[in-house]
Amino acid sequence: MPPTSVETPTDTDGVSLSHGLKQRHLSMIALGGVIGAGLFVGSGAGIAAAGPSIVLAYALSGLLVMLVMRMLGEMSAAYPDSGSFSSHAERAIGPWAGFTAGWAFWVLLCTAVGLEGIGAAKIVTGWLPGTPEWAWVALFMVVFCGTNLAAVKNFGEFEFWFAALKVGAITLFLALGVLALAGLLPGTDSPGGSNLTELMPGGGEGLVIGLLASVFAYGGLETVTIAAAESQDPVRGVARAVRTAMWRIAVFYVGSMAVIVALVPWDSPAVVEDGPYVAALDRLGIPGAGQLMNVVVLVALLSAMNANVYGASRIGYSLVERGQGPKALGRVSGGVPRVAVLASSVFGFLCGLLSYWRPDDVFAWLLNMIGAVILVVWIFTAVAQLRLRRRLERETPERLTVRMWAFPWLTWVALAGMAAVFVLMAREPDTRVQLYSTGAMTLALAAVGYAWQRARERR
Repeated sequence: MPPTSVETPTDTDGVSLSHGLKQRHLSMIALGGVIGAGLFVGSGAGIAAAGPSIVLAYALSGLLVMLVMRMLGEMSAAYPDSGSFSSHAERAIGPWAGFTAGWAFWVLLCTAVGLEGIGAAKIVTGWLPGTPEWAWVALFMVVFCGTNLAAVKNFGEFEFWFAALKVGAITLFLALGVLALAGLLPGTDSPGGSNLTELMPGGGEGLVIGLLASVFAYGGLETVTIAAAESQDPVRGVARAVRTAMWRIAVFYVGSMAVIVALVPWDSPAVVEDGPYVAALDRLGIPGAGQLMNVVVLVALLSAMNANVYGASRIGYSLVERGQGPKALGRVSGGVPRVAVLASSVFGFLCGLLSYWRPDDVFAWLLNMIGAVILVVWIFTAVAQLRLRRRLERETPERLTVRMWAFPWLTWVALAGMAAVFVLMAREPDTRVQLYSTGAMTLALAAVGYAWQRARERR
């Protein structure tokens, strides 16, 4: 049976989401989406494994992410929808695909909210020892739940300033690093190429580990296509965000990795223990580098919490409005799906509590289950784009305001890249369990989604 069409959703009372996000909000959400805590902290393990070749790893995974964003931008500009890739998958493949991609991503975002709350709480308790971590997690959750309950413009304002701080911090870091490498920073001697004598110290295996670490550091780019549906000009907003994705990835990710490995020896214990950015700032003699970066990481974590509560609530709302979940989650009040916001926040808080209650079994299982969800989402995105592009060219070519480069060849290249990442994950013991756990969840969701689809067709 051909896939059903997907319309812009409204709740059962006919009330739709608001359009309270301005272009400046959308622009900063797009900018801030590429600068997460994974970049500031998680990149250390990748550098320790890959050495200077981490730059190549981030460049390769960055190319894959740019292709995915271009595909997603093409579909989101043609069909602005808070369901983003989930709605596109339903439109192109079938309801079961939208169900699978949407609910898998919802679980990923809600779990990430809990993880980010834990990370932020650890930083604050380092400043205020003796205060309970769980209480800080609860406080952060209440703040961002309240922010998202009030109005979408509140989410936009928080993200605008969070993103501005992150962009400012990484820009300043890059400027200081380039000056130091050029020998123009007072009180600092340029290391020249002394840290780059061995480009692949870990060999091919180290590059693979660095590549896998870099792929999952790019999470957050999808938020702008979800938020675009609530902006004042969705088509123009998505188009602008996608068209600037290339230089943002090149500057913030690849550029900062190049500066770090040029400034700091890749095998320095500080790269993993303190984080690569702190290690680089210490090398430059910046006073209080550790605390400065703690503030930046805290901002990045809080920004991610805010964005993920928002993204989870909109994905959940869109799924329900397409008949793929409890109807209560689809109720809209004041232009906000408040029940979906509450449900996403509560689930995220429970995930955080599980890290204290059952860290070795239930929480570990949950983390493994979401380990490769982003790749599943990307695959649905690529397959949907392959099918929708032909339909758009045939039926409504005027909707193609953003076009995938070299279609369909680069879409197939992206799919091949995703398959290669799956193979690499299966080779590594640490990621193999994540791959299998995510696969099991995806198959279970697909089975439920297909059964639901067939039942709806019979009705």
